[in-house]
Amino acid sequence: MTDNTTRLDHVVLWVRDPEASAGFYERTLGTAPLRLADFAAGTVPFPSVRLNEETILDLMPLSMAERMRMLPGAAESAGHPVNHVCLALPAEGFDALRARLEEAAVPVSAVDHGSYGARGRAARSFYFRDPDGNVIEARHYD
Repeated sequence: MTDNTTRLDHVVLWVRDPEASAGFYERTLGTAPLRLADFAAGTVPFPSVRLNEETILDLMPLSMAERMRMLPGAAESAGHPVNHVCLALPAEGFDALRARLEEAAVPVSAVDHGSYGARGRAARSFYFRDPDGNVIEARHYD
């Protein structure tokens, strides 16, 4: 993919049973499960389902809510249907967004490296909240 426009990368959904949820989405939406065997084996913290070439849904176990520490108050998102929305940007868009947020005094998380998403491992990512408290992740891939 060479188009570097801003795109929806993934949405993290809180679910009680990730394997059952993967089955539901596979049956109802025709999504392809990702990392399901790895999740069942305990080698990854959550499975995903692929919506299209660019977008996945991560099926995050509700039991992990107390471990959400990317931003203060992130654990309180447990019980809501969506944990965060991730936007994939080109590297220069990623840097420009972070600069704009910092200039506007919007708190941002530390930059993470190598987190998993729709296109594999991201070069960098960070989190911030919108004015309504929704958690947004920004990332870019190499």
